Amino acid sequence: MEHFQVKENQVQTRQQLFGCGGSESHNIPLSDGNQIPLLGLGTYGDPRKTPKGTTVECVKLAIDVGYRHFDGALVYFNEHEVGQAINEKIADGTVRREDIFYCGKLWNTFHPPELVRPALERTLETLKMDYVDLYIVELPLAFKPGNEFYPRDENGKYIYHHTDLCATWEALEACKDAGLVKSLGVSNFNRRQLELLLKKPGLKHKPVSNQIECHPYFTQPKLLEFCRQNDIVVVGYCPLGSSRDASWVNLTCPPLLEDELLVSIGKKYNKSSAQVALRFNVQRGVVVIPKSFSPERIKHNFQIFDFSLTEEEMKAIEALNKNIRFVELLMWSDHPEYPFHEEY
Repeated sequence: MEHFQVKENQVQTRQQLFGCGGSESHNIPLSDGNQIPLLGLGTYGDPRKTPKGTTVECVKLAIDVGYRHFDGALVYFNEHEVGQAINEKIADGTVRREDIFYCGKLWNTFHPPELVRPALERTLETLKMDYVDLYIVELPLAFKPGNEFYPRDENGKYIYHHTDLCATWEALEACKDAGLVKSLGVSNFNRRQLELLLKKPGLKHKPVSNQIECHPYFTQPKLLEFCRQNDIVVVGYCPLGSSRDASWVNLTCPPLLEDELLVSIGKKYNKSSAQVALRFNVQRGVVVIPKSFSPERIKHNFQIFDFSLTEEEMKAIEALNKNIRFVELLMWSDHPEYPFHEEY
């Protein structure tokens, strides 16, 4: 019965979302009864290039603009700044803690079950928060535990570690039961890895979300459909394509925001190609977390709730799919759990 009610609520929420222009809800339900805002601010920034304090100012601005969802991670090395910004905005009365949705991530070196809770507690301590709203397994790849986030041997080769994803998940379930996190999810999991968790004997809390690369050039139709069938919300990273950083980005994929179709649809609505790309995913029920440290773009990316795309436009954008990833993570493609060898 409960399962049916969630389904019904999701249908109602999608109708509220996409059926009536002005009164659009910015949240969609998760299968555990919690809700997630459809638009979040990604907070990744290269720590070598991002001046100290930038994240604090950008998160505070984003809260003033209307953002309530923030996507962070221990390995972004700026969770202290995200936490500082949120806490300052709570202290000045702009928001309450319950208005904010924070997603943190379990890094690859913390997969052994006994390391899961300490990793989450480290994030909570850094943020100065009692709980996070969503905590996700950042990658299905386990690395050798220790002080190095990217452990390598003397030849510079990454040192992997074998852990059982189901055992890691059970440790996360215990964190939810302890009240340290409201919802549990995963990231970069393929269908097989999701099924491993969904079919786990004695599963207490199913993953409510899967954070994956998702944009008009990589629409993920099969994984999206599998997640929908299992009440798993898809959170799309790189929703505007990606930076052109050759050290980790596939540059054979053309710049998404220069796409003629996105530009021409944008002209019709007096919007940019970026706003059209974000709107496309949101309208499919995919949560988007564009990352930006530019005040103008932070404001700009939020202005996607005052127009909607027609069914024809949605289909035309879906047809742009090139099945090309910007983020391939090829440096870890020899890991036994590398998720992108499989079709989806």
